[in-house]
Amino acid sequence: MSDFEMARIPAGTVTLHDARTRTRRTVDLEPFEIGAYAVTEEQFAEVLGITAQHPRRPASDLSWLRAIRFCNAASEWEGLDRAYSFDGEQVTWHVDSDGYRLPTEAEWEYACRAGSTAPHYGPLTEIAWTSADGVSSPQNVGARLPNLFGLFDTLGNVWEWCWDLLDPARYDEYRVFRGGGYSDDAWSVRASVRRGGAPRMHHEDVGMRLARGGFDTVDAAQGWSASVDAERGDTDGALPSGWTPRGR
Repeated sequence: MSDFEMARIPAGTVTLHDARTRTRRTVDLEPFEIGAYAVTEEQFAEVLGITAQHPRRPASDLSWLRAIRFCNAASEWEGLDRAYSFDGEQVTWHVDSDGYRLPTEAEWEYACRAGSTAPHYGPLTEIAWTSADGVSSPQNVGARLPNLFGLFDTLGNVWEWCWDLLDPARYDEYRVFRGGGYSDDAWSVRASVRRGGAPRMHHEDVGMRLARGGFDTVDAAQGWSASVDAERGDTDGALPSGWTPRGR
């Protein structure tokens, strides 16, 4: 198996935008590691003991729950502590664990941008697979130019799951995926675009990228907080026009 090639990302700050609430927040990040490439079919197959049809393509058609379980399996494969525990389908992130995990949304965007404040870290034709290329499936990882952190395909090719909830007031347990895919137009293939799906949802253009890094905190790290998730799920305030929140 090809080892997971991880890039060391320095400490820094990133500003995230929530379109529904029309708010921005700046997150201070500690150093962490993130995969130079999306997890490939070869890596996924080797860890789980299944067959890879296209070894160098990103593993895709993955649900968030399967991505989480793969993180634990990859940790066990390398003798690391698991980052996640399960109570049925309820997942707890043990933020002090240094095992493999999904990046937080703040980590993902900071790593993707690599210092850029533009929608893309380079011309899309040079860095990303999008609908403009006319391809009908994910392409081999690393075929286009990396960003300044040495990360390939953070934009285009396949969307990548993050740890965070998308919008718990409206979408309940939906989790975020980022980056755009091979069939998406340029508007969707931007560093700031947020989409998501239910934990069991899977599509052929959604994959994953591993992260690592443990923190001396409880239920909060790298721009994510369990208590803030609970606050975000509160629907007692004024509702945006045109939609009904969960449970009503």
